[in-house]
Amino acid sequence: MPQLILSDIHGNFDALQAVLGHAAGRHEGILCLGDLVGYGAEPNAVTDWAKANTAAIVRGNHDKACSGAHSLDEYSPWARASASWTRKELTEENRLYLQQLPQGPLAYQEISLVHGSPSDEDEYLVSIIDVTVQRGALTTPLTFFGHTHIQGGFLLGPSGTKKIAPNGSIFVEPDYFFLINPGSVGQPRDGDWRAGYALYSAVERTVEFHRVAYDVDRAAAKIRAAGLPEFLAARLYEGR
Repeated sequence: MPQLILSDIHGNFDALQAVLGHAAGRHEGILCLGDLVGYGAEPNAVTDWAKANTAAIVRGNHDKACSGAHSLDEYSPWARASASWTRKELTEENRLYLQQLPQGPLAYQEISLVHGSPSDEDEYLVSIIDVTVQRGALTTPLTFFGHTHIQGGFLLGPSGTKKIAPNGSIFVEPDYFFLINPGSVGQPRDGDWRAGYALYSAVERTVEFHRVAYDVDRAAAKIRAAGLPEFLAARLYEGR
């Protein structure tokens, strides 16, 4: 059966539950590309779930920041406010778990897991230029990455680099390099507010992109109730 690929849950337990329900019975093993926490109002619920259910996981920049392992100086005011709140909210056990998450790239079977890019866990892969310069850092034909909150990916071949649109499923062709972003579970930024995820089948060599609606009103209400900035609640409706 396929692997369930998740990224950028960001403390949004409602979105996570919707994804798990949508993917139920269609996967074995769950791989996560980081940013369990930050922005959302349920960091402990998401972290508890990750500890119990992920087969492999790498850390994200918000996992570092919210656990106190990284400075908040370079973050936006909303991200700093969220990280400061999350630091106080996290249980000690979950704070230590986040601090000890491994840095990508992490080899898992025949694929690689990273948060940002293969050469820098905090780097954003958005453009073809961003990806082309990563060729020398690729150690497996297929790399899953997150961080941008944009579902889709890139194909690197002899004739250059091409973007992959997140439409249905793709075949992972031999003799090419693929970098695939499953999309953000808890805070998409590609104009579609629905939670994003992917299913990867090593046997069939396919990646399926999925989006699923969730109770965004409930998630936003929890952010407001926690006293977090209104912007963090409002942006959930806009997919940005």
